[in-house]
Amino acid sequence: MLPISLLIWIALEISGYLYIGRHFMHLDWPLAIVGAINCLLGLRFWMNATTWTFGMAFASPAPRLGFAKRLAIMVGEYLAFLLTFLLVIPFERLWMPADRLPAGSRPILLVHGYGCSRGIWWLLRRRLEAAGHTVASVSLIPPYTSLGKLVPQLNQRIEEVCAITGSKQVTLIAHSMGGLICRSYLARHGSDRVDRLLTLATPHQGSALARIGIGKNAREMQPGSLWLRDMASEAVTIPFISLRNPYDNYAMPQDNQRLPGARDVELPPVGHIAMLYDRSIADLLIELLKQK
Repeated sequence: MLPISLLIWIALEISGYLYIGRHFMHLDWPLAIVGAINCLLGLRFWMNATTWTFGMAFASPAPRLGFAKRLAIMVGEYLAFLLTFLLVIPFERLWMPADRLPAGSRPILLVHGYGCSRGIWWLLRRRLEAAGHTVASVSLIPPYTSLGKLVPQLNQRIEEVCAITGSKQVTLIAHSMGGLICRSYLARHGSDRVDRLLTLATPHQGSALARIGIGKNAREMQPGSLWLRDMASEAVTIPFISLRNPYDNYAMPQDNQRLPGARDVELPPVGHIAMLYDRSIADLLIELLKQK
């Protein structure tokens, strides 16, 4: 399970930094602890910097942002990255209790992206529920397998949610890679169980960043991959909105988030992970859900 695996990885990483500080650099415990924290945060800073480097190198044409606005987006994304992968996902049970699925409602099912779990939706789920929606979620594992191998888990969760609520259909909202899994589900199982699909910064035509990603799914998300070419021939026959982030730091070139046949909606400037916590993004989704 991803939360436990990530928690173990963080514990091992910190232990490694402490060992180096104590036994190779001969630091006392306070300095070794400070050094370990700095290494933990520094590694994630450079991971984030890599995404922005790719994002700018492969950027689609978009209006230029001022230095202050660009910096604010980068800082917000870094903080969202730390929150997500150091606190939210490792301690998912504290942030994301079981889904509340009353009978007689039309549920929304949230589908996460690459390397994540259902925990990433903790704040957006609260905002959607406050707006009167019934919201379900799913964790797709293992995190780095082929996209097609995750489809049966999505199918199972859709069936479970429909059975619990008594609804014949769900609305799918997917972030990043999750949108590709949803499209693969629709190609394999049809649209009987799904009334609408909304994708957030999904690389429908691939992402350059996938070239340095881990796992079979990263290979499949590279622009021009066989998986993407095969999926391009599968038309989505239900109402489909692709919410495109023109300044995204993961799905780039950012215009690769466009997909023929889908309604294109441009998001305000925000980081790829930070959008999950952004109030304006939640408000936009709530407004779109009102539309038929």
